[in-house]
Amino acid sequence: MSLSALFARRRMRLVPTCRALGTALAVTMGLSACQPAGPAAAGASPGAGAAAPAPAPAALALQPADVVRAERLTLREEAQYSGSLRAARTAWVKSRAAGELLMLDVREGQAVSAGQVVARLDPADLDWRLRQAEQQAEVARAQLEIAERALANNRGLVGQGFISATALETTVANAQAARASLQAAQAGVELARRARAEAELRSPLGGHVAQRLAQPGERVAADTRLLEIVDLGSLELEVALPAAEAVLLRPGQTGEAQVEGLETPLAARLLRLSPAASTASRTLNAYFALPSHPALRQGLFLQLRLPRVAREVLAVPADALRQDQGETVVFRLEGDTLRRQPVRVGARGQGADGLWRVEVLDGLAPGQSLVAGRAGPVRAGQLVVPPAADAASH
Repeated sequence: MSLSALFARRRMRLVPTCRALGTALAVTMGLSACQPAGPAAAGASPGAGAAAPAPAPAALALQPADVVRAERLTLREEAQYSGSLRAARTAWVKSRAAGELLMLDVREGQAVSAGQVVARLDPADLDWRLRQAEQQAEVARAQLEIAERALANNRGLVGQGFISATALETTVANAQAARASLQAAQAGVELARRARAEAELRSPLGGHVAQRLAQPGERVAADTRLLEIVDLGSLELEVALPAAEAVLLRPGQTGEAQVEGLETPLAARLLRLSPAASTASRTLNAYFALPSHPALRQGLFLQLRLPRVAREVLAVPADALRQDQGETVVFRLEGDTLRRQPVRVGARGQGADGLWRVEVLDGLAPGQSLVAGRAGPVRAGQLVVPPAADAASH
């Protein structure tokens, strides 16, 4: 058999085989298309690619202490004023003489005791001045002795007629002048000794150093201020009160002074009122005693609250008021939703239970439930879970 005939026979055998394979493949693909979809495909929906909706925000669970009420009660009003602390006992340490400042070893805030040496001047100049004064006194004493001997001699000569009475009077005047010169010189010695002793400067009272105005090594003049000492145990609150308020006060009346940084106010007791009003502001200075406290310092500003008359008002706890967008508002509880309610407030005072409340002039009705500030930040429309007792009342 020729080679060409052999290739022709093999080609005829391959054609039916390829056709059979193609037919089988087509049947297989058709059967696959007819199979039912899997679970994932069966559960798919046209909107399967869309994002799932966000879960609703959780409601705020309120505790019984988080809910307060607007109620009518007797409110003891108060007036608020600002004042500053000043020490009733304060003193300056001054240099009594001119000289170089050798020692000044206390600083602001340091405690000192009465009589404590706080500064020292260079005594060299003072020593020389003392010696000079003593020498001048010796000269004056010698001159007095000469004048007294001359006076004794002239008195004898007058009796013998050797000198006139006028000459004797001159001798008497010279002796008197010499005696006066000696007394002046002795006074100068005493002053120099005192100045020498005052080279050591002592604190005139016990307290704390408020100001230090010099440094060691400086040369200071006489009567120069070096230190300011204040007695923190004698601090008083000085408040400028309107005349209409001051005339209602009497010594012994009490109020409360709030110090910034302290949670508990301090009791303030009126000591005295100024006898004259300021011509510019028409106010009178009132002075209040405060209990000793380590946080008090001279110059601090305090808020003073003075009680006034009591009257019946609609009031809410001060903790329920919030500042929002420039308004004073409360958040009122309506079922399980919070409503923002602007209010107009009046006086602040204490109720019979001693708690501080604020008068509400407009915006609320008695009995309405409010969210207190201790519940934290809230917003209008927020969902809440009221306490059981409050939920039952709604």
